[in-house]
Amino acid sequence: MSEALPPLTDPLAPDGARADMASLRAALDVRLPRKRLLQRNLLIATWNLKKFGTLFEGWLAGPSDNPKRDFRALWAIAEIISRFDVIALQEVTGDLLALRTLMKTLGPQWQFLMTDVTQGQAGNGERMAFVFDASRVRLSGMAAELVVPPEWLGTIGADAMQRQFARTPYALSFQAGEATFILVTLHVLYGNAPADRLPELRALARWMADWAQRSERWHHNLLVLGDFNIDRQGDSLWQAFMSTGLTVPPALNEVPRSLFADAAHPQLGKYYDQVAWFTDKARQLIGLQLNAAGHVDFAPHLYRDLAMPRSQLQYRISDHYPLWVEFACPG
Repeated sequence: MSEALPPLTDPLAPDGARADMASLRAALDVRLPRKRLLQRNLLIATWNLKKFGTLFEGWLAGPSDNPKRDFRALWAIAEIISRFDVIALQEVTGDLLALRTLMKTLGPQWQFLMTDVTQGQAGNGERMAFVFDASRVRLSGMAAELVVPPEWLGTIGADAMQRQFARTPYALSFQAGEATFILVTLHVLYGNAPADRLPELRALARWMADWAQRSERWHHNLLVLGDFNIDRQGDSLWQAFMSTGLTVPPALNEVPRSLFADAAHPQLGKYYDQVAWFTDKARQLIGLQLNAAGHVDFAPHLYRDLAMPRSQLQYRISDHYPLWVEFACPG
């Protein structure tokens, strides 16, 4: 049975860990919107947490320790996640020690739902999960996995789906105030070449367009978020993703997704992670107005006393940055 993380006031907590958390919290206070009840807002995020499974049960994993994700790293992850109302996580593994420790650290008002492990080599033993602050949002009754209708297979052209998704997209419906929204998260197959990703991206774009048309009648908002393994804005993968009208907030086109992207030229980096929805009149969001969007750059604030290179930091935190969007919502 996993326990919550030891408090940062624990005598065994390194001074560097306490200093890191103070730096991270100060940066998040400045760069992220605060949760508001008056003039209510909604904060949604997505994060590919690299191989988020087991946990080194100590403050600092050493060079020979495996796994490398330790108490210090998980405190930082918990702090970042706590700033959002709901966050979609990709690469949660079969081992749930880190996730269960995270949930106990976040506190009793936090809940999660997840898929089972995806079997098969392409599935990579991954789950997808939604973690949410139940004091701010609540489940509104629907959970689903997206399955491609047999009639669609082979009908989208040369890059058509010939089988189901390697990791089935996962959808949950939520309510925040008077707004109801459906979040769909996925982790697109990486494959041996970019062309291997096109069938899943085309099928997803078609599915989302069809679902948005149906959902609008019931005043449900539909958003898709996760790791789409898109290399560059404007490339064939990007075009497949956008082919039915999905739109990414312009602010997210200006931020890096990867720990290894050139922050000065984010448009040259990988566009793996996205948050998108439809904006045309027939399928636009209802009762949600975009306020802001961005990413969380945690790297400058963590393991500073050890001058840890990013090549090692990725195994403790992740090689992906979280992406987030803030909406104003009624009631």
